[in-house]
Amino acid sequence: MQADSHPISPSLFAFAIFYGGMVCIAGVLGVKQVALGPLAVEAGIFAFLLLVIMSSAVAELHGQRAATLLVRLGFVPLIVSALLIRIVLALPHDPGMYAPAIEAFPVVVGQGARMMIAGLISYGASQTLNVFLFDRLRAGTGRMLWLRGMIASVVSQVFDTLLFITISFWGERPILDLMGGQMLAKVVLSIVLVPPLITAFVALGRRLDARPAAAA
Repeated sequence: MQADSHPISPSLFAFAIFYGGMVCIAGVLGVKQVALGPLAVEAGIFAFLLLVIMSSAVAELHGQRAATLLVRLGFVPLIVSALLIRIVLALPHDPGMYAPAIEAFPVVVGQGARMMIAGLISYGASQTLNVFLFDRLRAGTGRMLWLRGMIASVVSQVFDTLLFITISFWGERPILDLMGGQMLAKVVLSIVLVPPLITAFVALGRRLDARPAAAA
């Protein structure tokens, strides 16, 4: 059997699968607010930071075009999972279902249409911006991978917060204090977590791609 003339690299295959999983779980984790010392942040930020790291790692290993395509394809599991949640919420529950879970499930997975739209817009815009900035910073910071990743993450996460909170809550509640706290937490987490993690994932990707391909 003849091998494919354009096989996908092991690192791109692995990172794409991981990326799709993080896209889906981010919204579920975001239901919980966590306290990190004096900072309060919705827990979905951890999955979103991994999305930032994955898209930047793909940009480093395979170029901006591949990373931008990865971000766009991320809409597929994001939209499909949102539709499946709506279908499951509309279906009647089993009478034997654990009683506290009947009330808790819609709270954990349910989101209003406005927040869903906000999530889609902020995801696409911020992740695309992250890839763009990460790639453009190469001219100024050269091989300083950790610095490019950190700067791109900080800017894109601030932009994500501006978009999501404005679209979700404008006209319903004061948003400046909410924005300020979320931005501060995301900036701090980007500075602390992104440099070591992006360095580790790029190194992992290079190691995966260095392995000889299995015989067909």
